[in-house]
This record gives sequence, C-alpha cells and structure tokens, in this order.
Amino acid sequence: MSEDIVKRGLVLEGGAMRGMFTAGVMDVFMENDIRFDGAAGISAGAIFGCNYKSHQIGRVIRYNTRFSRDPRYSSIRTLIRTGDLYGAEFCYRDIPDILDVFDRETFKNDPMEFYVGATDVETGKIEFHKCIDGESEDIQWMRASASMPIVSRPVRINGREYLDGGITDSVPYEFLESLGYNRNVIVLTQPLGFVKKDRHTKLLMKLLLHKYPNIASAMADRHIMYNRQMEEIRRREQDGRSLVIRPATSLGIGRTEKDPDELQRVYREGRKEAERRLPEVIDFLL
Repeated sequence: MSEDIVKRGLVLEGGAMRGMFTAGVMDVFMENDIRFDGAAGISAGAIFGCNYKSHQIGRVIRYNTRFSRDPRYSSIRTLIRTGDLYGAEFCYRDIPDILDVFDRETFKNDPMEFYVGATDVETGKIEFHKCIDGESEDIQWMRASASMPIVSRPVRINGREYLDGGITDSVPYEFLESLGYNRNVIVLTQPLGFVKKDRHTKLLMKLLLHKYPNIASAMADRHIMYNRQMEEIRRREQDGRSLVIRPATSLGIGRTEKDPDELQRVYREGRKEAERRLPEVIDFLL
C-alpha cells in the first residue's frame, strides 16, 4: 500500500467494566463526528465498540447501568445454571433485540470496517472476524470475544470453539496495522506504566482448564504478552505512529462491578479524557 494512503483506525482494549472508560471516549468521539475507516475490539472493546458502527451514543452506559444489578445480566446464579457468569440469552438476545435495541440497519450501512478477536480453544491462537451486519454470527463472535475463561462456556461458531480474545491479544493494534491501517487511535483501560503481574500459575491453569491445554498455557503467559504490547504501544506513541488515550490513574473498578454510580464514574473519566484530548485527536486524524 502506498504510504500516501491514510487509513484511520480505532483500537479498543478490553478489561470488562473498565470498558466504561472506553464507552465515555467513544461517545465524545461520536458526538464530535470523529470517523474512522476501521476499528478492532477485544472483549469489552468488541461488545461495546460495535456501538460506534451503529452510531448509538450513550447506549453502552445506558444498558449497563440499567441492568448491572439484574441477576439475568450477571450473577453467580446464572453461572451455576448455565456455565456463564454473564447470561448469554439475556445479554446477547434480550437486550439487543428487545430491551435496548441494537441498530443493525445503521451498523450494516456504516462504511467503517469492524473486527473482533476471539481465541480458538483448540489452537490457543487469536482469530479475527469482520462484522458485516450485526446479525447472529456477528453477535456470536462478539460474545466469544468477551467470554472469560472459567466463568464462561466456549462459544461454538462454524464448528470451532472460542473464548476471550484478550487471552492472546489484549490490544489488537498489530492486526489493524497488518490490514494497512497506519493512523491509529488506541484506547487503553489501564494507566501509563501499568505492568500486569503473573497471577496465573501454570499448574493452577492446567487444573482449571484441563480440557483446553493451549488456553491454559496462554493464560499462564498472558502477563508476558500484555506487557510486551504495552511497551510496543508506548514506542508507537512516542514516535507519533499512534495516538493513545488512557486513564490518568488506575480506574479502581472491579471487572464485574454492579454499582451504577461506579459505572457512571468511570464513564465520566473516559469522557473527560476524550474531551481533553479532542483537539489532538482531530489534528492526528487529518
């Protein structure tokens, strides 16, 4: 591809309910008509990021605060009954189809390419899917991308089984770059200098994920992958290849936070940072 051709990309990290920060950033971008040629999201970055392509400002924070304490949305009861901490039927059918409708028509007609990544449980490798219309297969890929090991069942798609994309590719900047995206805004949910610690021993992962040895291995080494990505992203930021938006300090929110006030707080943090950086973002994307 000619270096004169600019392809603008949006890269969205996961992080469960830290994704409320990302939701705030996205809403400010949409309110200011910031457009991208393509986007790639992992885990929460996938299930929240799809709303950028459907132009649904405020939807992420709206349905999360509305349903965060609903046991059908997320609960130990749901985990025991179904094998999923986040209820698949409620989260991926009832909400987008009935309770807070996902605008599939706008999603389908918007020209922005939107990719989500999930980890193949057999190979332990990341796979990316281009979401076209927001219908059943796209939704299944989004669900797979956000299906955390141990508290989620693998999602079966076209004869393969998948789990959380963050196991093997926490921030999909390299994937977008491989497609020729050369002017990327990367939204992270951890502050500058954050280092992921080794919290998953290989033995423990082997015991908990004995059916999926490659997933167990990837989980045990996830901190190595993540910290490498943070170093590489920092280099891209320093040499001007990428613009990075991240929280100023640790967001201090649990991965499965249910308090609507806490969700709103982190969402406002995302809005605040996006508004502060907005002139810089506009200049970078010109």
